[in-house]
Amino acid sequence: VVRRRLLQRYEHQPFISCLAGFYSCRWKRYQRQRTEPGKCCCKMRECLFFPLLIGAFCFSLVFLYIWSEGKNDYNNFDWYNYGNLGFWFLWSLVILILASILFTYISLLLVLAMCLLAEGQQLYLHWSHKIGTFLVLGFSIACLFALTVLWKDHWKTVRLSFQITAPYLHIGAIAIMVLLSWPMALHAIRADKKVTQVIIIGPYVAILLFLFLIPLGMYSPCIREMGTLGPKPALIGHRGAPMLAPENTEMSFQKAIEHGGDGLETDVTISYDGVPFLMHDTTLKRTTNIQEVYPNDTDQNAALFSWDSLQKLNAGTWFLKDKPFSFMGSLSEADQNQAMNQSIYKLSNFLRLADSHNKLVIFDLYRPPDKHPYRNLWISRTLEVILKESGIRPHLVLWLNNNMRSFVQSVAPGFQHTMGSKAPVEDLLKNNIVKLNLVYTDMSSEDIRKYAEANITTNLYVVNEPWLFSLAWCSGAHSVTTNTVHLLKNLSQPLFLMTPQQYNIMWILTDLTSLLLISLIFAL
Repeated sequence: VVRRRLLQRYEHQPFISCLAGFYSCRWKRYQRQRTEPGKCCCKMRECLFFPLLIGAFCFSLVFLYIWSEGKNDYNNFDWYNYGNLGFWFLWSLVILILASILFTYISLLLVLAMCLLAEGQQLYLHWSHKIGTFLVLGFSIACLFALTVLWKDHWKTVRLSFQITAPYLHIGAIAIMVLLSWPMALHAIRADKKVTQVIIIGPYVAILLFLFLIPLGMYSPCIREMGTLGPKPALIGHRGAPMLAPENTEMSFQKAIEHGGDGLETDVTISYDGVPFLMHDTTLKRTTNIQEVYPNDTDQNAALFSWDSLQKLNAGTWFLKDKPFSFMGSLSEADQNQAMNQSIYKLSNFLRLADSHNKLVIFDLYRPPDKHPYRNLWISRTLEVILKESGIRPHLVLWLNNNMRSFVQSVAPGFQHTMGSKAPVEDLLKNNIVKLNLVYTDMSSEDIRKYAEANITTNLYVVNEPWLFSLAWCSGAHSVTTNTVHLLKNLSQPLFLMTPQQYNIMWILTDLTSLLLISLIFAL
């Protein structure tokens, strides 16, 4: 009879059995007597460990949000690791996957714990889950610390993301508070002591009031009146279209032009015999097959090779072997064959291509190393190629290099002179600067507006993600340098664009609906 009754109780409580099994690894044992809400149902050790579980959840959530919002700069992160480790690997994608798995794991543990508490069961987290909780907590804190020390600019990206995501994060936070209201009400109202009720209800109400009022301090340039949005920023292909073709090759720039890019950006190095060519890295190791052709010169500066030597290198096979971006699409067979046959591109050919399609050009010009024949002639040699060999129309050239700018202005008055940093408007006008080329983390709608009033436009780099491009658009940027011309060209309006009236309605409805639901839950 006793055995039959026990079997019946197991059959009547399969849900609790599963919860206890997953949480405590106790598939055949669980607390048969339900603890009344408001009374302590856990041992002291478990009560002390539960805040650690909540802390691990919070830290993992924060890191996952921060890292996922940093997707725009994954390529920079991988390139940084390549410079330190000497080999290419998509570390950014691995960290994203690992952070997602750990967050999912700790979230499931927290949900199981909340369900067990709601059922009046004791919490007993298995030792393996406790180790897992410490691993999640340690991983998240270590990664946040590493970001703070090694990648401080990433926090600027996070602050910018709040200008886009804050209204929706607000809704998500309110939804979580509504879900938490049921266990809060269940345990607080039935608590024996007033002090216990205050301890439970006080922080909950304080957080809820904070969330209700936080929209008063929110700012987003994408919350604006109808008709005040400026034109869509022009798109400048960063090294062409490097997600579709090997960077800084003819194929890459052709792809950027095919997908509607308004300009082309590149990097210029001068060979040992005075031929300007396109190369971003100091060495040829990452973007050519130099290890096969010149295995003893892999670490030599690219500027120390003659043009004849550079022509013998392949600049496309690496692209198919080492995927440079985490979220690249697959190439057609024709594109793969074309990519495999790319070579290092001359500056003169690049300029002729841009001129034939009426595209703006902007480039970083690298000064050759010591003892290079053109160490002190790099500016004049580059100007010679632009003005005499390429035939490009001067107004298409955005001259960025700040060395010998007065000389360049006297020789090529038709160039659009561009500055790579912020400066007082008076100084910019004095130096005939017509455009600023700024890293996107320096984005400020107020500064952009101030410069625009003086007829100085702003270009932001490198902007890849649609949300960041939308923010640049709403902030009034004239153009952006991007790796994703093929994606951003399809945006017809900024993401998350809304009027102040629409935002106020969304805010008020969210607060009123949540307040009504929470009140009903506490009343019941």
